[in-house]
Amino acid sequence: MAIGIGLLGAGTVGGTVVRRLTQEDNAVAAKTGLELEVRRVAVRSLSKKRDFSVPKGVLTDRPEEVVGDPAIDLVVELMGGRHPAGDLVLAALEAGKPVVTANKELIAADGPALFAAAARSGVPLLFEAAVGGGIPIIRPLAETLAGEPVGKVMGIVNGTTNYILTKMSEAGQSYQDALGEAQALGYAEPDPTDDVSGADAASKASILGSLAFGTWVGPENVYREGIEDFDVVDLRHATDLGYAVKLLAIAERSEGGVSARVHPALVPVGHPLASIRGATNAIFIEGPSVGELLFSGPGAGAEPTATAVLGDVIDAARELLSGSQVAPRIRFAPGSVVNFAEVPTSWYLRLEVTDQPGVLAQIATVFGDAGVSIKSVWQEGRGDWATLLLITHAAAERQQRAAAATLEQLDVVREVAAAIRVESEEE
Repeated sequence: MAIGIGLLGAGTVGGTVVRRLTQEDNAVAAKTGLELEVRRVAVRSLSKKRDFSVPKGVLTDRPEEVVGDPAIDLVVELMGGRHPAGDLVLAALEAGKPVVTANKELIAADGPALFAAAARSGVPLLFEAAVGGGIPIIRPLAETLAGEPVGKVMGIVNGTTNYILTKMSEAGQSYQDALGEAQALGYAEPDPTDDVSGADAASKASILGSLAFGTWVGPENVYREGIEDFDVVDLRHATDLGYAVKLLAIAERSEGGVSARVHPALVPVGHPLASIRGATNAIFIEGPSVGELLFSGPGAGAEPTATAVLGDVIDAARELLSGSQVAPRIRFAPGSVVNFAEVPTSWYLRLEVTDQPGVLAQIATVFGDAGVSIKSVWQEGRGDWATLLLITHAAAERQQRAAAATLEQLDVVREVAAAIRVESEEE
């Protein structure tokens, strides 16, 4: 029995999925015993030249025809964005059709409603490609590690920002030059805002945190900072101090509940994430029984993402044919989401200060009053002024912010030039 597949979107990833389903169908059948047949493909333009061929009548510029076609057994959504993708996915699920998607924005924003619709219809909603591209991470969190009380998940989940930071760190490029190179190579979009602002990584942090801890963490609960204002001088200082700088997505469990955040961070050079270069993605998981796990590989690109999509298609098709559950259902229990202001963090600060006696004492007093202790200090004199580098011990985020705000008011502090969190080895 052939499984009729309908695709919503045939861009870079969608076109690759169509091509592999139509040109490599014999290989899929040989490995899985499944006959997967592309029957409808929704596109924006019927006249655009494409790198795949399908029979006449398969292409349509009306996506609702894909969802409503009785010959479609399984829907693959690769349009991106929340609208109209969300309405189409919901309609497919309510019609009893399994859905495979790579849409991290949609899953992060509307996941609970879509999972509920899938549960009501008794069909799977699969999204392995939504986080990490070709890196298998959703299945391990939802299945293999379902019995593990995971303590922390953190990762480099955006290839664009990791490429930019790598070039700034290793080649000394400015942010603008590194971004321009990333755009020229196709790693960054003409409008890179979603990547460099941390928005893309925040959607992925929402998904990872929700799956790891079984409590839904919506994107509105994810604290976010990007790399737009990052100064190459701090990358040089980080290297000198024994750190690499990465844009991290972090989700962790504490006594008060679950928290999720995205921001640049100094990572000790001995940590597995510190060596992840270029556009590569990596996700690091800590648990009391499994210890430390690292999943690394191409986090974007048509071919790796298409591989993850096809893996979900195969699982969904097997479920349709067997009539029994193959893919795990995603469920969430009530839980608390911790305000990031209460999460313990360590900070690196670069201060421009007056080079005179007593400055360090004044700065130490500010930190002490805020309940923050200083771990280490480096000073470099420059005439009447000096650059001061400090790393603090862990304290609540709100305490670190309070100390930084008070430092700005000191007469001896010319500028708090940088404040970056540190993934400290002590935590």
